[in-house]
Amino acid sequence: MAIYHLCIKIISRSKGKSAVAASAYRSGETIKNEYDGIVHDFTRKGGITHTEILLPQNAPQEFSDRGTLWNSVERIEKSKNSQLAREIEIALPKELDNEKQIELVQEYVKEKFVKVGMCADIALHDKNDGNPHAHILLTMRPLNEDKTWGAKSKKEYILDNNGEKIKLKNDNYKTKKIDTVDWNEQDKAEQWRKAWADIANKYLEENSIQEKVDHRSYQRQGIEQIPTIHLGVSASQMEKKGIATDRGNINREIKHQNKLLREIARRIKVLLNWIRGIGKEEKVENENIKSTLPTKENLLSVLENLIRKNADKNNADLEKYIESYQLLKEKNITSINQLKDSITDLRDKNYKTTRALKDTEKKIDEKTQLIDQSEKYLKYKDTYKAYTKLKKNKQEDFYNEHTAELILFESAKKYLKEHLGESKTLNISKWKSELATLKKDKKSLYNQILEVREEVEQAEKVKTCIEQLQEHSKELSQVKRNELDI
Repeated sequence: MAIYHLCIKIISRSKGKSAVAASAYRSGETIKNEYDGIVHDFTRKGGITHTEILLPQNAPQEFSDRGTLWNSVERIEKSKNSQLAREIEIALPKELDNEKQIELVQEYVKEKFVKVGMCADIALHDKNDGNPHAHILLTMRPLNEDKTWGAKSKKEYILDNNGEKIKLKNDNYKTKKIDTVDWNEQDKAEQWRKAWADIANKYLEENSIQEKVDHRSYQRQGIEQIPTIHLGVSASQMEKKGIATDRGNINREIKHQNKLLREIARRIKVLLNWIRGIGKEEKVENENIKSTLPTKENLLSVLENLIRKNADKNNADLEKYIESYQLLKEKNITSINQLKDSITDLRDKNYKTTRALKDTEKKIDEKTQLIDQSEKYLKYKDTYKAYTKLKKNKQEDFYNEHTAELILFESAKKYLKEHLGESKTLNISKWKSELATLKKDKKSLYNQILEVREEVEQAEKVKTCIEQLQEHSKELSQVKRNELDI
């Protein structure tokens, strides 16, 4: 099944990141960062299937070398909190072979980024673990026509109502910052996300693959479905080898729930379409012959008569008639209109419970992630402290030896900062207690979904009984027509 995943990140110096290091890691090369003198050697990294630099027309040819390109970026960005590069990580359709995946990424990058003046450094990764993906590193500063770096922004004077510049108390004039390019505008991310879906779907269709991807969330697509959680590299590899993981088990449970939710929604839709059509069928009946099941007739009386007529007969449907009668009596449903209202209420109940289950599942995932990241943070904290205490000339060897631990720590640190803000307290025991409560809520909601399914089954039995009555009505009507013709 083709999946959609597109993640946009900023590589910033303020977060201890380096464009040179990012490029070396993703391309599996050795590059020296001239800004701080650190050599980044990732030549032992595996799973890299393709790397390439794509340049706009006004870029220097020497930028075809990624070391030259990203060191140029590091030099031009002077500030300690400079944004060095934008990274776009995308999942590649597993249905396409490597050659087609490369062509797909090239077309996307050329059309959406290189064409407007960005330099792009692309790397495709595939470890045969079912997770082929691409990393796209993009420059954030425009290039001038003379192939030099341009300004990211410029100052523009703010004018008063008379068109005059506004002077401040310090004798400077009031200004505002204007971006020289629109690459940071909020709607750009949405455009890039949609463009990837469109181009990926084009390639899937051209290769006779029925699968489609959609950049919109399930909610925006109008699909009441619980999103699966991201497995991550290690869990994906273990699942590929047939080893069950906690996150894999969560996704299997979510897929089972989604299957049930789709089934219930489909069956309710069938019931609603059926009952809406009853009134239309009644109008088709001959005006001179009344139907035995008009919309205003008491359903309980009709079923009660039917049960009496079949009580002494060996009728296989008798039990179904009795169950339908008891259901209608219990819910005080005596007419087709009331039955229609009951099915509509059932649809609304299913929708609300599904939304509540979806929201609870999201909270469970968020709480689980918070606990996992906190535990990783604490686990690798000492390794990170040891790294920061070393002199720069010794940090490289230490980093290469403890790359995985340091990356996991930095990732956990970033996650916790984004989700906890300035709070430095890790209330893991409290979060685990809250997680346990959420799981109980989820179980309760799931049981409500099962109750909805039981109610749907009961409504379907009523539907079957009414359809049999309608069929019997048509047979009687035909007999009466034949008698009139005689």
